[in-house]
Amino acid sequence: MLSVRRLATLALTISVLAGCGQPAAGGSQGSRVGESITIGTLFPLSGAQGPLARREYTGVTIARDLANQDGGVSGRRISLLPRDLSVREDAGARVLELKSAGAVAVLGAYSSALSMPAAEAAQSAGLLYWEAGAVADQLTGEGHPLVFRVGATGHQLGAMSSTFAAQVIAPRLHRRPQDLRLVIVHNRDAYPQDVAGAAEARAREQGIVVAASVAYDAQRPDWPRVLARVEAARPDILVLASYIPDGVAFRRAMLARGLRVEAMIGSTMAQCVPEFGALMGRDAVGVFASDRPTSGFNPSALNPVGRDLYQRFATAYRRQAGSEPDEEALAGFSAAWTLFHYVMPAADRAGGLDPASLARAARALDLPEGTLPDGAGVSFAAQGPAMGQNQRAASVIWQWQGVRHSVTVYPPVFATGTPGFIPLPA
Repeated sequence: MLSVRRLATLALTISVLAGCGQPAAGGSQGSRVGESITIGTLFPLSGAQGPLARREYTGVTIARDLANQDGGVSGRRISLLPRDLSVREDAGARVLELKSAGAVAVLGAYSSALSMPAAEAAQSAGLLYWEAGAVADQLTGEGHPLVFRVGATGHQLGAMSSTFAAQVIAPRLHRRPQDLRLVIVHNRDAYPQDVAGAAEARAREQGIVVAASVAYDAQRPDWPRVLARVEAARPDILVLASYIPDGVAFRRAMLARGLRVEAMIGSTMAQCVPEFGALMGRDAVGVFASDRPTSGFNPSALNPVGRDLYQRFATAYRRQAGSEPDEEALAGFSAAWTLFHYVMPAADRAGGLDPASLARAARALDLPEGTLPDGAGVSFAAQGPAMGQNQRAASVIWQWQGVRHSVTVYPPVFATGTPGFIPLPA
């Protein structure tokens, strides 16, 4: 992988002002074959989030490589200018660095805690912000015209959990949804709270009794108190919205207390990554995860365009990483490919690659479900509080059905197996 210094040296940057035909300060019109188009990237490539963020970034770099193999944008290559963003307070300065270097857009930032200030800073600086993976609702909940997200929201993942409980778990238990008691346990952070709120709202819509919603502070979790409240609510189904360390800690505390439920659904990243299976071993078996798609889902979820693209991406990813693509890599690639292959060429054909032109091209995009390699289509909300959010983002339910082995079980078009381990093993 090229270093930041070498990328910065190689990148010839362009920025085109909409409708005026004059180059931006420090940039060029960018109409000549051979010039490159600079896209800035912000990811926590160092620190605790680095391992997962680097997978997402790898997906982005493969999207760049494939787009350039296909001719780039009217013969101009796409160049990435990466910056490490590990502290939210640095977001503003990093965005301004990228703007000064000639970036026409900023792509990032893996973590919701980092993406929200990065998106705010990009909007304020007049740059397009394109999210590669973070799912907190607030990211596209502010109605910013230059902020876009291709992937799922926390609301979507939380709602999917309760839909699955009503449509799949209830029949497996030979009960009606209204006969089920559901308890939600969630971290007080913004993203888990979004997930928890959506899970609760959808459960009530489905007629499920929401017996309790229990919040905790991940920095100072009081598991005995949390579990006592859960136990008192007598849940049949438990929905957990957490991050990895607190998700693992909660599951271990739950097992140590001997708390039994018919089913447990993790609706945030804690239960949805290989690290959870590796840390929990057999204690992960039976746990469901509401998540973005990862490799191994049913290929019938993809149309011919999506299947061909998935094969190109997976081949490149295996070559680089030595493994099958995970959800981070798939999310990063799908988001970046949408920008590089669809939005940028469309904006260029319309006369400009400035942020406003890119945003117009994005809002005009209409791709059916199954076109992206994660099973998604693309149609961005053009107005309202969800402006810039993809309304055709993909999400699935999968389940740990063996030690470090998971199977996609819902929706049916994505499924490669059937739900098992109901009731959840003790």
